[in-house]
Amino acid sequence: MIDFTNKAIIKLKQVDKKEGEAVVNELLVENEKVDFAFSSIRDKLVLTNKRIISVNVQGITGKKVDFSSIPYSNIQAFSIESAGTLDLDAELDITISGLGTIRFELAANTNIKEIGKYIANFII
Repeated sequence: MIDFTNKAIIKLKQVDKKEGEAVVNELLVENEKVDFAFSSIRDKLVLTNKRIISVNVQGITGKKVDFSSIPYSNIQAFSIESAGTLDLDAELDITISGLGTIRFELAANTNIKEIGKYIANFII
């Protein structure tokens, strides 16, 4: 499960959605498709047309993997912050009912407004 006490997730860069599909393919339900994928050295963030999936690789060997699924219906609010001159990352904060807020730090070149619009289409 996502650690809601440590709200920041390591900076993720956008990757081809096929890379995200390869990681979560066995978790996808009927008619679910990956639209965006982000990756750090080990961890992933995948946005599908039904939910957000956070993939947290744990341990030294990386054999233990935590998959946290956030259905869009459970998102109460979200905020986006673009990268700036000195703040070199974009941020996506998601508040999940009953759990808290999680922050995903995305690479500066991420089109954060596109991500915000994408999420808004599911929760508004």
